[in-house]
Amino acid sequence: MNIGIIGFGLRTQGLLKLIIEEKLDVKVVSVCDIKEENQVMDDLKKITADISGVTFYHNEDDMLDIERLDGVLLATRCSLHTKMAIKVLKKNIPLYLEKPVATTLQDLDTLQKECKGKEHLIVVSFPLKTSKLARFSRELIEQGKVGKISQIQAWNNVPYGGVYYHSWYRDDKETGGLFLQKATHDFDCINFLIDEKPVDICAMSSKVIFRGEKREGLKCVDCEDNTTCEESPYYLENKADENVMGEYCCFAVDTGNQDSGSAIIRYESGVHACYTQNFVARKKAAGRGVRVIGYHGTLEFDWYTNEIKVFSHQTGANETYQFNAKNQSHFGGDLVLIENFINIMKKKEDSISTIEDGIESARMCLAAAKSDKNREFVKI
Repeated sequence: MNIGIIGFGLRTQGLLKLIIEEKLDVKVVSVCDIKEENQVMDDLKKITADISGVTFYHNEDDMLDIERLDGVLLATRCSLHTKMAIKVLKKNIPLYLEKPVATTLQDLDTLQKECKGKEHLIVVSFPLKTSKLARFSRELIEQGKVGKISQIQAWNNVPYGGVYYHSWYRDDKETGGLFLQKATHDFDCINFLIDEKPVDICAMSSKVIFRGEKREGLKCVDCEDNTTCEESPYYLENKADENVMGEYCCFAVDTGNQDSGSAIIRYESGVHACYTQNFVARKKAAGRGVRVIGYHGTLEFDWYTNEIKVFSHQTGANETYQFNAKNQSHFGGDLVLIENFINIMKKKEDSISTIEDGIESARMCLAAAKSDKNREFVKI
């Protein structure tokens, strides 16, 4: 099975590495990227020694016209996801589409229209819900461990938040903002666990940390404070033992993105979910999980601890389920998704992370951003 890649960044490099490590029955035959060919090929050599059969393209139309592809991995800049996805689908080629599926309502409506009749070809990159923790949690919920659900609580305290202020991700016009970047995963996972349709949403965000008066476009290397600033590469590498996430000043006037955000979602049954995300937390303060509270019990899990806890409200008994997914990509969810995608290419399976899921989650995120801006409830 021959795969083409559109957008050869860290995301698709990680997926390709997974494909090779697991010896899955596919071969990458073409890569399309805006970077120069020698840079892409150098990155490719770090993953696989054999690149003799790989053809490089600068133009995605050329690649799609010339190559005979059984599938495409698509992970360009977020604002291009819809445009590129439509081009692939017009060729009737199975598509692995990175989230978010769109960054504007206009693109979302266009994508929904253009993918009609081709939904079976698409896997959306939502690996949280395909992780062992999420799948087993849903099984426990379906077994009645928590009883009738009253509320969902979810959190994401991101320990690598610097990437959203130091690198190109700081441009929220390009990404659609951090509800679309991060909450899209968590919203989808909540939808998966509760198995209901969201009705409306309200949201709020704060930006009180990563803001300032430094000049637009300032890079840390050109800043007079680059040896004392706690966000500078010098400080991060030598004093904080952290990875450098990019080259731009996160206290400049053009630094976008919220520091934190929260949303309340109402579902069709009347159940509501509370979600909050934070990009200031670091190291051991990291956390990403869900708590499901029902009449008979409470179930909670955190991907950073790799365990599920169930507390019985009636008997007082506690259950703990531990999983070994510490070093697995997206807690093991990526492997499940990429295997599903390959089986779709072989016409053996249906998508377990559908374009309908991607569209619904993106609508929730765009509604959250609108609610935050206008200070109102927004219908989904």
